[in-house]
Amino acid sequence: MRKTLLLVAAAVMALGAGPALAQKKQLVIVVKGLDNPFFEAINQGCQKWNAENASSEYECFYTGPASTSDEAGEAQIVQDMLGKPSTVAMAISPSNAKLIAQTIKNANASVPIMTLDADLAAEDAGLRKTYLGTDNYLMGKRIGDYMKEAKPSGGKVCSIQGNPGADNILRRAQGWRDSLSGQEGLAALNGEGGWTEVAGCPVFTNDDGAKGVQAMTDILAANPDLAGFGIMGGWPLFGAPQPYRDLFKPLADKIASNEFVIGAADTIGEEVAIAKEGLVTALVGQRPFEMGYKAPSVMIDLIEGKPVADPVFTGLDECTKDTTDTCIQK
Repeated sequence: MRKTLLLVAAAVMALGAGPALAQKKQLVIVVKGLDNPFFEAINQGCQKWNAENASSEYECFYTGPASTSDEAGEAQIVQDMLGKPSTVAMAISPSNAKLIAQTIKNANASVPIMTLDADLAAEDAGLRKTYLGTDNYLMGKRIGDYMKEAKPSGGKVCSIQGNPGADNILRRAQGWRDSLSGQEGLAALNGEGGWTEVAGCPVFTNDDGAKGVQAMTDILAANPDLAGFGIMGGWPLFGAPQPYRDLFKPLADKIASNEFVIGAADTIGEEVAIAKEGLVTALVGQRPFEMGYKAPSVMIDLIEGKPVADPVFTGLDECTKDTTDTCIQK
């Protein structure tokens, strides 16, 4: 009898706790990789939204493959999460835009999908409702602007890029070339505006900082007359800060005199400190925390059928050696 009463009581308690234990509707953010501090800043924004909206029926759920270079892993996570009933909207930072576009098509998902930080290619834009993040073309253009202003005569340069299938990086590289050349749409610089891309460039690092530093070491060795680098993502600076310092400290005087110029993306990790040390001409930084914080609200608006702009741009933080104490938006 006592055992029966205990079972009944347990059942009643379970029923009463049901709503409290019920899983919240998930606003899923899928990033390129969990090993990148840029994406961790997005996660921090996501978690701040959760903390401020603890009573909401929704929760921001952050995920991605362990490694930023795992394109297939990201696509698999997108596919798996779109198959879960708890997923009610998704924001994706595509590592490989074409692969993610095909994954979305195959999933035939009914929930609203947006892109975050990186977009799909223009021809696949109809697969997502909006893009939230950096104006990547403008970001690349500003990197080029700083380099051109510092060294108006131009010279031989190399761009350091990430994944060859990452649309955001390709847009930055185009903005960079357009700025330096004064022309639009060039696939490579061949003397336009005084700038020429050397053989072996661009270098694709798959977002690996150490690989980026090694590539720059090799390019410098092969091109002693190189005038600078355009770094389309901050990987070598925030991913391998000490090797980066070791490589460019011998060039500090040339960087200070604008004989050698380096324009780089992002302002995370030790990047601003490196700028303060005079080892980069300028940084053009994104606002990943803002992306993670805004994404859940945008997804809810999409779920509720409210009008959402496309794109939704977050701003840029631009830092030089002389502005490092004030250049980051608080």
